[in-house]
Amino acid sequence: MHELGLMSGVVDTVVASARHAGADRVISVRLRIGDMTEVMDEALHFAWEVLRDEDPLTKDAELEVDYVRPRSLCLACGNEFEHDRFHLRCPDCGSAETSLLSGRELDIVGIDIETPDDPEDDTPR
Repeated sequence: MHELGLMSGVVDTVVASARHAGADRVISVRLRIGDMTEVMDEALHFAWEVLRDEDPLTKDAELEVDYVRPRSLCLACGNEFEHDRFHLRCPDCGSAETSLLSGRELDIVGIDIETPDDPEDDTPR
């Protein structure tokens, strides 16, 4: 289950960033993950729920995930096309000479935090 290792790195990064920003707590974390990383959504969320509770800053923080479909460029004909994890051949010319453009992402897109300087303001940052 590589999701546990991935989420461990995410939680470490989120906690360090939140502390650096002077946060009282993390409200939510948004990730962008490519389908080619073969992350299992259920395992990812389970790992998040287990690991987030280890630090008071992230306890009860929500996880939002946007999945990115793979997109490749055909090196033979120049066609850009979307595909699944297994079908990498160009749908126009049938070539297997392709280059992956997207689908392997694992990015922290945003972290919403609450800081002590705006106790009256409930707007997440």
